[in-house]
Amino acid sequence: MRGVFIVSAARTPIGKQKGYLRNWNAPELLGVSLNEVVRRIDLDPALIEDVIGGTVYQVGEQGFALARMGILASRYPITVPGVSVNRQCGSSLTAIQLAYGMIASGTMDIVAACGCEFMTKYTMMSDLNGTLWNGLPMGNPFAKYYTEKFDGPADQVRGAQLIADQWGISAEDCQDFAIASHTKAHQATVKCYFKKEIFPVKGVDKDSREILRNTDETIRPETSREALSSLKVLPNTRFITAGISSTITDGSSAVILMSEKMMKKLNLEPLARIVANAVVGSDPRLMLTGPIYATPKVLKKARLKMEDMDIFEINEAFAPIPLAWAKELKADMSKLNVNGGALALGHPVGNSGCRLVVTAIHELRRRKGRYALVSLCTGGGMAPATILEGA
Repeated sequence: MRGVFIVSAARTPIGKQKGYLRNWNAPELLGVSLNEVVRRIDLDPALIEDVIGGTVYQVGEQGFALARMGILASRYPITVPGVSVNRQCGSSLTAIQLAYGMIASGTMDIVAACGCEFMTKYTMMSDLNGTLWNGLPMGNPFAKYYTEKFDGPADQVRGAQLIADQWGISAEDCQDFAIASHTKAHQATVKCYFKKEIFPVKGVDKDSREILRNTDETIRPETSREALSSLKVLPNTRFITAGISSTITDGSSAVILMSEKMMKKLNLEPLARIVANAVVGSDPRLMLTGPIYATPKVLKKARLKMEDMDIFEINEAFAPIPLAWAKELKADMSKLNVNGGALALGHPVGNSGCRLVVTAIHELRRRKGRYALVSLCTGGGMAPATILEGA
């Protein structure tokens, strides 16, 4: 197997639902990230052999293979192909893993992997609603085979509560974790830790005036126990609220992966090396426990241990998820989501895996660390995980 390196990594700021990115369309939002990663290394986009993109809600503007439509909205030539993949919240990390496989196997030398989700237009479960051409209900995947096995249709919110109960995590634990996420994200923004990963993107303010942002729109440094305690408890839970859940957001990100041979031929420097990849299936009823099992699997592949990691990026879909992961695996909390996570930075679902990799790479370089581990829980009970080595 050949070594695989990431040579460019960038993302848009994250926009709130109906926030400053609201007037974009999905292919163009993806296209700006594809443009940025080649601009940063002065790469001829015609050299890219494929673009693999993660998107969950593949409907409307995000349908018709968004990865390909993003290419057509970018400055890439029409000769560059694209394919969209869906592993729920792990979609764009899976895109990176698939790109790794194409290069490691010797099939390709340069692949772009990316993610995009425009949740202002296509929000949770938007691919399960609507009717067919003849007016009949579209239906959904959760038929009798599923509901009888797993006690009803898929419900991530209920899963978050079940995980909190099973791992002994309290409402106060979750609130403190959410406050810390916003605090860390705010401090990272003020200290310009995200400056190298985010590129400025135009949008509109609440009065529809054009603005240019280079910071995430979602961070609330004023978050407090009092404010979180006042929020409405979500259905089928005892204490899960919107305040301890990731926010509905918009955004895109991209990375360029290369073989070592091609990287040297083009005289490029690596940002990181991909050390190992893994993916697991987990209990569809709990649904969100996958990172607990993907982490030891990827560590074993890499022949590394938890204590070898400098940072962990475990997606904050709901506060109980990374808390249960840390409790089960006895993780060092000072290494977890060091610049905040999705509770503060948002979770544009198909984009999140790539966004976590972009953030992990730049943070490893900033602190001169060696290893980062990235993982996300997903709908349906799965989790991809990847270990990166900083260059």
